[in-house]
Order: sequence, then structure tokens, then C-alpha cells
Amino acid sequence: MDNKKIAIVYDWIDKWGGVERVLIVLHEMFPKAVFYTSYFDKKNASWAKNLNIKTSFIQKLPDFIKKSRIFSLLFYPIAFESFNFNDYDIVISVSSSFAKSIITKPNIKHFLYLLTPTRFLWSHHNDYFKNNFITDFIFQYLKKWDLVSSQRPDSVISISNKVKERAKRYYKINSKVLYPPFDFEHWENVKIKPSTFNNFYLVVGRLENYKKIELVLKTFNRRKDYLIIVGKGSLKNSLEKIANKNIVFYSDLKDEELAGLYSKAKGLIMPQNEDFGYVSLEAQFFGCPVLTFKESGASETIIEGKTGFYFYKQTVKDLLSNLERFDKIAYNLRSNLIVGKGKSLLFFDKKRFIKEFIKIINL
Repeated sequence: MDNKKIAIVYDWIDKWGGVERVLIVLHEMFPKAVFYTSYFDKKNASWAKNLNIKTSFIQKLPDFIKKSRIFSLLFYPIAFESFNFNDYDIVISVSSSFAKSIITKPNIKHFLYLLTPTRFLWSHHNDYFKNNFITDFIFQYLKKWDLVSSQRPDSVISISNKVKERAKRYYKINSKVLYPPFDFEHWENVKIKPSTFNNFYLVVGRLENYKKIELVLKTFNRRKDYLIIVGKGSLKNSLEKIANKNIVFYSDLKDEELAGLYSKAKGLIMPQNEDFGYVSLEAQFFGCPVLTFKESGASETIIEGKTGFYFYKQTVKDLLSNLERFDKIAYNLRSNLIVGKGKSLLFFDKKRFIKEFIKIINL
């Protein structure tokens, strides 16, 4: 692949999370690749400082527009359709919304690594627009545009079977499945910073509606043990206001601190209908079992009854009853993970991802 000119396109480089770990692996695979994105937030995405990044005109917009998904919504289609990729042999888009809409010439191969069909238009619309921030006209326009743009890639790779199902349902396209890479070497070298908490459950994720953090919070308002919530987002203040004293919030933790929480938590709770759920792999690596919503892509990361447990309804009542069951077997689940020493995670190994990804784009 050394003689191939490669571009990598991502929706926005403005934070750190599971998807951003995928971008780092792609950079390792293709160190000469140029990254294209709508805008780059150097402060909140300092991990990307060594990437060769080209941004769209959105980079020059005022912050109150650029950093608001609502105010900048109609700019994104124009931004990504304006990029020119004529000098490249291969373009890889990594997208949960707009990056897949790039336009390439027939002789340039465009591979889409699909994180999910655009959530706010399809699977999670009500979670994003409870208060009708956009008119029905704009919503319908974007939905039609998104459907058209989804047909542009030459090949689509979904990050999970859940995303593959969504791609088929909403976009009418078939896709391969390649799970995101888990970097064993990175996590093996992380020095665990012990947590001062005991007897607690853990939630790790962005504090946004679609993550269903409020469901877990309301559940633990009815329990006595601790719940630690790690993350930040637009709902942080409102969640803190309704949380009882047994619920603790953290943000911007280092991997050492996260490892310490995973190592002592009774379990990681994933209440959302997740696309994949990278944090589930992190938790299991450090011996922390996972309680996840069955319909979520995160359910593909655990072995029920051995490394985790499912619940079936996103209600306080159902989560409470399943936590009672989980309490009884949490020790055994943790023992299975510790004895297994990460063997259940080998299917998600970074080396396997690299090998399979190279095989796909060489077709």
C-alpha cells in the first residue's frame, strides 16, 4: 500500500472517545494519509495534533455556530461535498453522519467504515429532537439527502451486526462487518491508578439523550450503593441536579484512572442502544463484567452468563430487577474474566482488524 495515496475522512475531530481510537489505528496503518474533516478542535482533540488534517470552511465559522450541531446542521452537506479527492487512489470515510457524503471520481475507491446510519435522522431521532429544534421540512430534506449520500461509497464496512442491520433497513445496502480494533498492547501498559470507591457500578459515555444515562441515574436514586458516571456532554448539569448523593460524576479521566475504576467496579452498565460499545471491551479487559441492553450492539461484545448479562427493557423497573440478578452473579462473572485473561476479547484484537481491513481495501 506504500505506493497508494490515501485520504481518511471523519465527521469532526473535536473530542476523544472510542471512535477516535479507530482513527489512531488508521493513522498507524497509513502514516502518510491526509485526514479531512469539517473542523478540528485543537484543545479538545489534542490526540490528533500529529495528524495531517485538512478542514472545511466550517473551521472558520464563529464558535457558537461551529460547535453547535443544530446551528451548523445545514453546512455539513456542503462542506463534505466540496472536498476534492482527485489526487488520491483510495478514500476511507469513517462516519456516523456526513463524512460518507464525499464525492469521488469513478477511478478512486471510496470505502466507508460505517459507525451507524445517521442517528438523528433514523434510529434515534426522538432522542435528539424532543423539542422539535428543526422543522419537518429540513428534517425530510436531510433524510432524503442522507439516503442519496449513503449510496456513494464503493464498499461499506459496518462496525457491528447491529449497524449492518440498520444499514440494510435504512439505506437498503449490504455491508461487511469488521469490529473496531482493541489495542491489547496499549491497555497492558496502562498503570492502574486504584479507585478510592468500593461497592459501586460504573457508567462510561457521553452525557447525551441517546446514551440513556438518565435511566441508570433514576434507577440508582432507588438504590443505596454507589454509581460512578464518567463522561461529559450537554446533559451534565441537568443530570447532576436530579442525582442522589450516592451518584458521583467524573470527566476527562486518564486511562490510568479509568483502569482503576474498571478494576474495582461490580459492573459496567450500558443502557443505550449502542452501535458497538468500545468501553465494554475496556471494562472486560480489567475484569469488569457488563450489563447491557440486549438490542444494543454492545451485546455482541459479551458472552451472556460468562462475561456479562443482558436486560431487555429500557425501564427503571426492568433495570432494577436485572441489577438484583446481576448482584448475585457479579463475583462469578468477574472471576471468569480474570481467569480468562482477555481471551474472550481476542476476536476484537487490533492485529486482526488491521489484517482484515487491508484485505478488504485490496479487493
